Amino acid sequence: MNETAFSVIAQATGQVAKDEPQAEGLEPDKDTISAVMAAMGRRGGLMGGKARAEKLSPRTRKAIAKKAAAARWGDKPPK
Repeated sequence: MNETAFSVIAQATGQVAKDEPQAEGLEPDKDTISAVMAAMGRRGGLMGGKARAEKLSPRTRKAIAKKAAAARWGDKPPK
């Protein structure tokens, strides 16, 4: 499974041409590709929000929170 994931990522990033022959039996199917990409997205998403929040000032975080609340509850964002 790791070799398949590596192959999918190598093709997606252009490190290996799609026409290049792969090892026998390592042709990834769509379910495997989907699972690998979902895991990568989830991993990045889990790290991204926390890292972003640490970089923002309290004032900026408050402005973002107000805008999100306004979008959720239908109010107009404060100016």
